[in-house]
Amino acid sequence: MNNIPWKGVYPAVLTPFSDDDSIDFDTFSININAQIDAGIDGIILAGSLGETSTLSNQEKQRLLVYTKELVQGRLPVIMNIAEQSTRDAVLAAKDAEKNGADGLMLLPPMRYSADDRETVSFFKTVASNTSLPIMIYNNPVDYKIKITLSMFEELNDVSNIKAVKESTRDISNVTRMINRFGDRYKILCGVDPLAMESLCMGADGWVAGLVDAFPRETVAIYRLVKAGYHQEALKIYRWFLPVLELDIHPKLVQYIKLAASLTGIGTENVRAPRLPLEGKEKEYVISVINAALENRVELPDYLNLQPAENVQWV
Repeated sequence: MNNIPWKGVYPAVLTPFSDDDSIDFDTFSININAQIDAGIDGIILAGSLGETSTLSNQEKQRLLVYTKELVQGRLPVIMNIAEQSTRDAVLAAKDAEKNGADGLMLLPPMRYSADDRETVSFFKTVASNTSLPIMIYNNPVDYKIKITLSMFEELNDVSNIKAVKESTRDISNVTRMINRFGDRYKILCGVDPLAMESLCMGADGWVAGLVDAFPRETVAIYRLVKAGYHQEALKIYRWFLPVLELDIHPKLVQYIKLAASLTGIGTENVRAPRLPLEGKEKEYVISVINAALENRVELPDYLNLQPAENVQWV
């Protein structure tokens, strides 16, 4: 799949584990099939929600090969690259390309707080060593490196850097990117509780987290907004927001895995040093999810929408 549109809903999928700490491919396939049935537009493997920091490179490549076989070319499969050294990032990109990845999501260097020049050099070096299209992940809140407009200017001539996962938590940055670069970079929101706002401001897509537990509701919001049905999308979004806010907690992996287990398409198992939730914290997350399930909104036929004739902005 040579031409990724970088539009729509791209789940940052979970990596399920069995009780013996191996990858639970059976549960993984259940979740991926639920995502595909809901109408997602691509899959991102081994991101933060996929517990990339605890996966070996061999496990990542097994996930990639398995996912490619599972989806059978129906949608693009993106491999996340999060490495400490430029050399390792290049090797990871080459492994992903060799094993069939359709594209890459590329984080700045891990652990070391690279300055602007070092970060741009890192991106350019990785990009020059692969033919795959790349989405840069801009998340200064969690990873302490902000990719500024000036840095994107320096990356303008790197033809296979196609998109940005916008996680600065500043919605105005969507407008800044569009004002500066037009459609040079596709923009995908990476913060669940800011998704509808970002889409209304012109973001092309949504790299989603709670989609791992609620795939249909997530895709419905995206499709409704882009078709011009803002009020209908807002009704779902307001119902969904307390759940979406689980995405911005340090224990988002445990929270979203618990949510996926409660909706029947995942398990709670995490890999140490993470531990399953317990006590009042677990009770709280369950209460949030159960409240949503008890008042689950009825969805329109969002997969077969015609563009709205009279767009009503919210």
